[in-house]
Amino acid sequence: MPPSSAEPEDGESRAERKERTRRAILDAALALAADSNLAAISLRQVAKQVGVVPTAFYRHFGSLELLGLALVDESFRSLRLMLMDVWRHAPEYRDFIDGSLPIVAEHVRENRSHYAFIARERTAGPPRVREAISHEIELITRELATDIARSGAAQQYSSADIGLLADLIVSFVVTITERLVEDPDSEARTLAQARTQLRMLLVGALNWRSREPAAGA
Repeated sequence: MPPSSAEPEDGESRAERKERTRRAILDAALALAADSNLAAISLRQVAKQVGVVPTAFYRHFGSLELLGLALVDESFRSLRLMLMDVWRHAPEYRDFIDGSLPIVAEHVRENRSHYAFIARERTAGPPRVREAISHEIELITRELATDIARSGAAQQYSSADIGLLADLIVSFVVTITERLVEDPDSEARTLAQARTQLRMLLVGALNWRSREPAAGA
């Protein structure tokens, strides 16, 4: 999808114009960073891509790093929606194997620029951006652990093991999304391998018994 335009439109309010310019800046940063990373682009490049003067950039973001943090927030909204979609359609582990992977692939196709941004910036981005991505992944892991703890399948796990299982699942999803982003032409092969890996992971999880089950289980 090409970056949004910052050119004014007839009948547009000031608030609408401001929001459209902000959207154009975010889209331009995603496009410019696609071939490298956020740290390699400049404020002037973003402003030129959008068609505004550099000073206009600061009306929306105080720095490129703050722009990066906004992109992290936006990107993880996509990831959260995907995980909610996966869990809603496959709440039982046995359904999770066949139900989750097509949803993951569809979300990556529809939001490729955001998933590519996460994949690049979590290792090569500015420090605050890397920290924000790590924090968001931790939050998603905790949310998934809470969902697992509330399910009937969690009775054999301790609280610590529920956290470990959630971490395994989230790490797996992040890895698969990165593979799908890096090599979209190999989607079928990636999903076939992922199905086997996920089956191995969940067979182990279903047969695991913690020494001390979670409180209240």
